[in-house]
Amino acid sequence: MLDLRPVLFVVGLLLSVLAVAMIVPALVDLVAGHPDWQVFAASFAVTLFVGVALMLTTRAGWSRFTLRQGFLMTTLAWLVTATFGALPFAFSELQLGFTDAFFESMSGVTTTGATVIVGLDQAPPGILLWRAILQWLGGIGIIVMAVAVLPMLQVGGMQLFRVEAFDTDKVMPRAAAIAGGIGLVYIAMTAIAAMILAYLGMGAFDAVAHAMTSIATGGYSTRDGSIGHFDSVAIDYAICVFMILGSVPFVLYLRAVRGDLLALLRDTQVRWMLAILAAAITILVIELTRNEIMNAGDSLRYATFNAISIMTGTGYATTAFDTWGGFAMSMFFMLMFIGGCAGSTTCGIKIFRFQVLGAIAGAQLKRLMQPNGVFIPYYNGRPIPEGVSISVMSFFFFFAATFGLLSVGLGLIGLDFVTALSGAASAIANVGPGLGEIIGPAGTYAPLPDAAKWLLSAGMLLGRLELFTVLVLFMPHFWRS
Repeated sequence: MLDLRPVLFVVGLLLSVLAVAMIVPALVDLVAGHPDWQVFAASFAVTLFVGVALMLTTRAGWSRFTLRQGFLMTTLAWLVTATFGALPFAFSELQLGFTDAFFESMSGVTTTGATVIVGLDQAPPGILLWRAILQWLGGIGIIVMAVAVLPMLQVGGMQLFRVEAFDTDKVMPRAAAIAGGIGLVYIAMTAIAAMILAYLGMGAFDAVAHAMTSIATGGYSTRDGSIGHFDSVAIDYAICVFMILGSVPFVLYLRAVRGDLLALLRDTQVRWMLAILAAAITILVIELTRNEIMNAGDSLRYATFNAISIMTGTGYATTAFDTWGGFAMSMFFMLMFIGGCAGSTTCGIKIFRFQVLGAIAGAQLKRLMQPNGVFIPYYNGRPIPEGVSISVMSFFFFFAATFGLLSVGLGLIGLDFVTALSGAASAIANVGPGLGEIIGPAGTYAPLPDAAKWLLSAGMLLGRLELFTVLVLFMPHFWRS
């Protein structure tokens, strides 16, 4: 029988951390004189009680994790965090139903950025900060999971990074040490981003919130108009830089801190990501200028920001890009799926999987030309193990199948074609805004029926945890001794 004690202990630890994080928005509301501080205080008490109780009742009698416990712990961690993270939304003055509260919380911890809240400009400051905190915690959580957990679980080709993460960083060979180093880099980057945004004209509160959600590539804003509310060229380009920084493998930052400054440029993932972004931005600028939708300067500004925001899965918006025409909508729809680099805060399919699939396809084409030849696919200068190839191809299959099923499910619920298709893509790729009048960059997910919100919440969880981590729990073999 599966021993749940280590799983519940870790879940209890995470709930305790979540409870402590609730103190910050409680203090903000208290200082602002807003009564919602009591909501955060009550949520803190409930969450801390459950977290500590789980830790105390499961702290003894186990010594290590098994593979099955790792899968279960990863999925439960995100589910339970989203459930308790929904408490402030459910009991605040926003008076969200539990479906909407859970949707908002799940969107936060998975760094998706889809929202059901209307009237952010008048929302309590504590709630606005709580949304940012959820995404910030979700961002650091997914980085640590990508470095320490997913390579061990061999999910979707992530075992490719087990050697890179641990063998090449001789100074910090243990997962805990690497996670600690990444945490410090993450905090430092967030602090620097907040100071830069404040210097460029954002208020202190807005600067902190947007620094947290841009480094986490989450996309929750404190304004209904998202980044477009500030209407600042300098702020737009600064956040573009922060979103890209959040999309780079954080292990590379540790190498850069140790003196290997060229590690970022040597990594093929980073080079491919920048090349794809440059190509997409160039094409969009040409298209916008050619069709006289806007002038060259505005085309560069808005195409750069929104292309980076969509591809990195951040989901900020500075304009209603779904009004740019069919070609631009097709471009953004394609960018939704790509994502950033493995080991970053982004989601989507991720650059390395396209690289691996391209290398496998190239080797196969050469075999067709020379059937007796031996052709080995390479990634980052190393041969790709057969297990990685199978994992990556399986991931592409399940990603496409899950996207198709989500789209059909949303269509059956009653959503129109564009909303169902882009909503499914946005959820599984953890992007946030979809396309169309309802869930486009100028809309919210509030008008959708509850069934659609639960289905999209499931899509967010699947996408954030790389599909297999969740799907393996539905196999009867998983629960057998």
